[in-house]
Amino acid sequence: MKVLVVGGGGREHTLCWKLAQSEEVEKVYCAPGNAGIARDAECVPIRADDIPALLEFARGNNIELTVAGPELPLTLGIADAFREAGLRIFGPVKAAAALEGSKVFAKEFMREMSIPTADFAVFDDLDSAVAHLDTIDFPTVVKADGLAAGKGVLVAKDKTEAAEFLRLTMSDKKFGDAGARVLIEDCLAGEECSILALADGRDMIVLTPSQDHKRAYDNDEGLNTGGMGAYSPISIVGDSDIEKIKELVLQPVVDGMNKKGSPFVGVIYAGLMLTENGPMVLEYNVRFGDPECQAVIPLIEGDFARMLALAADGRIGEVDWKPASRSALCVVMASGGYPGSYAKGEPISGLAAAGDMDDVVVFHAGTAEKDGRIVTAGGRVLGVTALADDLAAAQQLAYEAVGKISWKDVHYRKDIGKRDLERS
Repeated sequence: MKVLVVGGGGREHTLCWKLAQSEEVEKVYCAPGNAGIARDAECVPIRADDIPALLEFARGNNIELTVAGPELPLTLGIADAFREAGLRIFGPVKAAAALEGSKVFAKEFMREMSIPTADFAVFDDLDSAVAHLDTIDFPTVVKADGLAAGKGVLVAKDKTEAAEFLRLTMSDKKFGDAGARVLIEDCLAGEECSILALADGRDMIVLTPSQDHKRAYDNDEGLNTGGMGAYSPISIVGDSDIEKIKELVLQPVVDGMNKKGSPFVGVIYAGLMLTENGPMVLEYNVRFGDPECQAVIPLIEGDFARMLALAADGRIGEVDWKPASRSALCVVMASGGYPGSYAKGEPISGLAAAGDMDDVVVFHAGTAEKDGRIVTAGGRVLGVTALADDLAAAQQLAYEAVGKISWKDVHYRKDIGKRDLERS
């Protein structure tokens, strides 16, 4: 079959790379793709949010499976449009994608379905939100309601910091319309983890748990980013924990969306805090996480395209699923200054040397081709993933590969996976 992947980042490169390995896949297209994706798929110059053009391309090229990578096209209704046209797509309809498109909707859904999560309050008025800060304990969490590329969240240590973030979000519109409403919620303590499940509207497969590293610098310091690295599996989540998470956190999403008449077909991403009272949901996403995808997807054994096609057809139960037998670790290499301002167009060296290493894959997130060379074109530029029999070996191999790649002002964390290794 012919497959279309929508998007152009590290997650989409991972999806294209894995789908191209399927015996059932004749060709992979990616819209719009990037310089690295072009080596694993044919890139088409269509924006990820241009749903009419994507639909026209899929019809004209006999696409048999479309996989929506980023959240934006899903929240705009790409799955609705494709299904109405009789085309197979892996991704939830717009009403279900609101789980990520609106944090307020997600929290109210969790409350309705008795899903464990932090207590919260919702505000659409700056003065009321600031006044609420006098009634709560700190630290607290402040979130913009809408999509903000993973940056519309602050863990505020005191009232001054929270109030300033509220003003930037609601008054100065730092995140545009996404900050018209805000959530203020209790700050949960514990270890974070990410759980990805492939859902077919009734049933699901829970993929290997992973842990992301959000802060820009080592030891979880600095600003929040879209993610500076991830590893999978994680020692603090065992088989019995996965069953509990499925029961308390994942299955209620499927059941609740069926109740609302919007069956959930696609990825349920649960960002969890593992507290002393059990797993609690920090957020839901409706697509593969980035960079969790770069650690979890390479561990999948079996035909990935067939898995997604069966899920899209409501037949995920036919998949012969086996848990991962190895470990994977991804280090994100970013432009200096990220998540703030950064330069673009810096030539990258060492890609071939790293990519030629056994059990190493270099996924491109923000790259372009200029005068025959690969250059930087984003904040997060590369995701260097290594696979090995255990986490320590995967970490060593990943950083060996990272050491072969360079460009001006490159930045990456040097402690991805460290916490899990110290535990074990």
